[in-house]
Amino acid sequence: MPTPEKAQQIEEISELLRNSTLTILTDYRGLTVADMQGFRSQLREKEARLKVVKNTLTRIAAQRVGLDAVTPLLEGPTAIVCTAADPVAAAKVVTDFARTSRILTIKGALLEGKLLPPAEVERLATLPPREELLAKVVGGLQAPLYGLVSVLSGPIRSLAYVLQARARQLEGGEQGSVAAEVA
Repeated sequence: MPTPEKAQQIEEISELLRNSTLTILTDYRGLTVADMQGFRSQLREKEARLKVVKNTLTRIAAQRVGLDAVTPLLEGPTAIVCTAADPVAAAKVVTDFARTSRILTIKGALLEGKLLPPAEVERLATLPPREELLAKVVGGLQAPLYGLVSVLSGPIRSLAYVLQARARQLEGGEQGSVAAEVA
């Protein structure tokens, strides 16, 4: 039976795992306090959170929320990065920090309940931001519509040009007959 303090920690970790779209597990061994504070502030800017956790408590929390797949990653010192916002932005911060610090290592991640190896986390970080992806999708949907509008408006535009030319021709003919009467 866990102590009330440990039960509270298990509940907190369970909530983090349950509410996160992306959870990255890292080994932080060797990072200084200043490094961790800088890392936390970078994550906060992207609406992500870093929490140093005990493996046994995290294992219990993961089992409670049905994420048993994370169990093999719970070896050695573990810090988890969780975000319910943009998973790509959080993955970029973690991979950039791991690359620059050369101390932090990525053990793996859970993306909406699916276990990802470290290489997949790095691939996730190379994706464009969510807004850019949405813009590309919208652009892809709009392009055929613009083409259809152009094709359908072509004959109407041609008819308008013909009618306009005919109107000018008739105006020119009337002006010619008025000029002949004056002379």
